[in-house]
Amino acid sequence: MSRENILHKVRTALGRSAGQAPAPPPAARLRLPEMDADARVNSLMAKVAALAGKTRRVDSPQAARDYVAALLDGRRTVASNAPFLAECGITALAGVRSGISAREDLRQACASADLGVTCADYALADTGTLVMLSSREEARLISLLPPVHVAVVPQARILTGLDELFTLLPRPAEQTSSMVLITGPSRTADIEQILVRGVHGPGEIHVVVVG
Repeated sequence: MSRENILHKVRTALGRSAGQAPAPPPAARLRLPEMDADARVNSLMAKVAALAGKTRRVDSPQAARDYVAALLDGRRTVASNAPFLAECGITALAGVRSGISAREDLRQACASADLGVTCADYALADTGTLVMLSSREEARLISLLPPVHVAVVPQARILTGLDELFTLLPRPAEQTSSMVLITGPSRTADIEQILVRGVHGPGEIHVVVVG
């Protein structure tokens, strides 16, 4: 069957003729459930815990700093350049490397780090997902390469789900070169369905909600 015959059949099935412009796409069907701040936090933490992640809700940036400080225990740590981490005092902790801008330096730091600390751009309450937008402040390697990922999330950044995310970022590619959705620790299973964590990314995730 020739190419033109195939295209003719497709046009006929769509009710179009040759040269006719396609109809505009339908509007996106986004649903935003009503959920107050506490319900968002509780749902996020429950979903993260169900995925074998670790959670903590703290009431101040200082408390977030104390939680991260307790995790360090002499382990090599790299933190993103997010202003909120500096506000918490996390980037000033002994043993934490931050402020890295050179790509090769960042790659080496992440490859040798035990912990990566980030400030998630958003978190989704309905699935326990962290949304990471690659930028000068949030390099994606920090959340993907070290074996332990610690995400510090201001309560105001917790969204109900993907629908709310896409109302805020209808065209993510116009704002970032990479949007990564992280749902729980990295996990995979071989042909015998034996679950293994930490193969393709961090095997341990901590989500610290501030507020």
